[in-house]
Amino acid sequence: MTKPVVVSKLVKQWMAVGALGAASLGTTGCQVDIGGQTLPSAYYIYDDLQYFPAGPEFPLSNEAAAMKAYNAEQQLQGR
Repeated sequence: MTKPVVVSKLVKQWMAVGALGAASLGTTGCQVDIGGQTLPSAYYIYDDLQYFPAGPEFPLSNEAAAMKAYNAEQQLQGR
């Protein structure tokens, strides 16, 4: 028969400290809020960038063109 292994209180404490340290290392690199400012992570240089091209000057250009075409069609029909 094998004897059960008794883990001392000191070993348990060191294991808890190690787990806490590993958890804190896993949370680094996130955005932080300090003094009302949202600061980027330390890895912001390596993030992939997203580029959104500028849209039209008038955001409802498709709707305006459809209304103009509709009005022109109504005038041709004599309404």
